[in-house]
Amino acid sequence: MGNTLHAKYGLKRVINASGRMSILGVSAPSDTVMEAMKQGGQSYVEIADLVEKAGDHIARILGSEAAVIVNSASSGIALSVAAIVTQGNRRRSERLHQEFIPKNEIIILKGQNVQYGAPVETMVYLGGGKLLEVGYANEGRAEHIEDAISDNTAAILYVKSHHAVQKNMISVEEAWDVAQRNGVPLIVDAAAEEDLQKYVKYSDLAIYSGSKAIEGPTSGIVAGKRSFIEWVKVQLHGIGRSMKVGKETSFGLLQALDEYMIKEDKSEQEKASLQVLMPLNDIAGVHVTVVQDEAGRAIYRGRVQINAQKTGITAIEVAERLQNGEIAIYTRDYGVRQGYFDIDPRPLLGDDIAVIEAKIRELTGGR
Repeated sequence: MGNTLHAKYGLKRVINASGRMSILGVSAPSDTVMEAMKQGGQSYVEIADLVEKAGDHIARILGSEAAVIVNSASSGIALSVAAIVTQGNRRRSERLHQEFIPKNEIIILKGQNVQYGAPVETMVYLGGGKLLEVGYANEGRAEHIEDAISDNTAAILYVKSHHAVQKNMISVEEAWDVAQRNGVPLIVDAAAEEDLQKYVKYSDLAIYSGSKAIEGPTSGIVAGKRSFIEWVKVQLHGIGRSMKVGKETSFGLLQALDEYMIKEDKSEQEKASLQVLMPLNDIAGVHVTVVQDEAGRAIYRGRVQINAQKTGITAIEVAERLQNGEIAIYTRDYGVRQGYFDIDPRPLLGDDIAVIEAKIRELTGGR
């Protein structure tokens, strides 16, 4: 079906070896998730009722007081900031950005103000917040946050992400201690995290992507303390109106979440599937190993290191040619300037991994 649609609109076949990436459509939901979206989309429902009931269902699963579905983790940041800056005041929420609210500073560790497809700071400002970076690019300590708290502090934002600096950064538990000690709300952006029940324990609002680990449709979840979630819901009639969620998306996400909580851990099979890449080690200048995710998740990837002096082609060039080929192969290319790229087995379908192996072999002269 996918290939027929691709042909109809003149789209390339894409092999996604980069992970749950928004530029490729994040994930491929299961048939049962798509069926829930079909049923949900083809019937009517009172949206306000769906917002409440869906939120209650999600909160029960996550172990939080309350929750609300939003259209992405990105909008979750903007809506959470708007909720706390306006404190759920309807007039302020409707007139966000029109009048100055002094208590609008959002403290973030410098190493966590990342670009994930859009800058974190853009979402903070969209929500009516003003970002205050503390600490250093290579160090984020509890006192960096604590010393910056003032009468204008609205919240602390902690970004748990592989994009963020990992070394010399305090943990989410330590950030929560600082927030609690000082009576300041903590927002945790845990967009791609797999342990959904952890982050609601160490935050007032926790944000997850519905389409990354959960593998639902494009969507997000904000979960946390009931009073804060009620403030977030007020934003749905303000800036959130431009980020609204379709009924089919809500039903798809609920189904995906139910499936996710009973999903078997496939990390060992995924790790084993990477063995298909190992014969590439026979090519002079190519070295393939298996590495674990940098943020500590149970995700294993194939790391392909290219010695350009031996292969006559750099890792940057290999990654670019893989992307621009007849079949677009997207690798996880954060390390290309250091001479390597990674193959994430989780989104691979059918014969994808064999196609990747053959193409890398061809590009590095090992045919």
